[in-house]
Amino acid sequence: MKAISDACKEWGFFQVINHGVSLDLVAKMRTVWREFFHLPVEAKKKLANSPKTYEGYGSRLGVEKGAILDWGDYYFLHVLPEHVKNYDKWPANPESCREITEEYGRDVVKLCGTLMKVLSISLGLDVGYLQKAFGGDEVGACIRVNYYPKCPQPDLTLGLSAHSDPGVLTIVLADDRVKGLQVRKGNAWVNVQPEPNAFIVNIGDQMQGDGQTHTAERFCVVLFYNPRSDLPLFPARELVTTERPQLYQPMTFNEYRLYIRKRGPKGKTQVESLKAIDV
Repeated sequence: MKAISDACKEWGFFQVINHGVSLDLVAKMRTVWREFFHLPVEAKKKLANSPKTYEGYGSRLGVEKGAILDWGDYYFLHVLPEHVKNYDKWPANPESCREITEEYGRDVVKLCGTLMKVLSISLGLDVGYLQKAFGGDEVGACIRVNYYPKCPQPDLTLGLSAHSDPGVLTIVLADDRVKGLQVRKGNAWVNVQPEPNAFIVNIGDQMQGDGQTHTAERFCVVLFYNPRSDLPLFPARELVTTERPQLYQPMTFNEYRLYIRKRGPKGKTQVESLKAIDV
């Protein structure tokens, strides 16, 4: 538990092994989504997303000739809450995709619940504090599968630009064949060396692609564990003192997401710009 606490304070991310998610299920998840992204473009476009929902298939391949861009296809879908889950937007080809994704999402959400307890204890709070503060059984979860094909002009691509994730936890299943993830520490970007069969857990620090692997096909699965969208969020009162005052104004997760979408991916400066006081 201390190792997780120290990693959060120093890095903002850590890796989890012996996480309880079946390795066979993890392998199936990788396989079935690789198969999906290798389908003809016409088949994938039948599940294209829209600006209104964002759910479904999207592509950033060749959207602006000659420009630096995020190179890759992606697929976004909701896991929780149940009432926003739209199975019509879940691929039926490959045939096992929906079933495998459903099971994977359920098991990784369970892992998130365990991590929330560990993080609560590491902060000196009651074991169920964070889960309750972020909505209890009404939290949100969504999956984004990123696929980066071989790129003919790797010097013009980012893979995934520098950003920070707005939710509570981000669980990354990195590519088991090609490495391509970095985290920011201070002013430097540090390469992540994924442990075999591990999940990378991000708690809000910045991540980006390393910009060095676009001559090889890459793939990753990301589950975002989010607060209930309409719940006001603010620091734990137990942790606010004269020496450690509240830094940010309360706002809902929906308000924060809207703020981010208007500003674009700006990494940790998203949060810094919301500070309520100067320190």
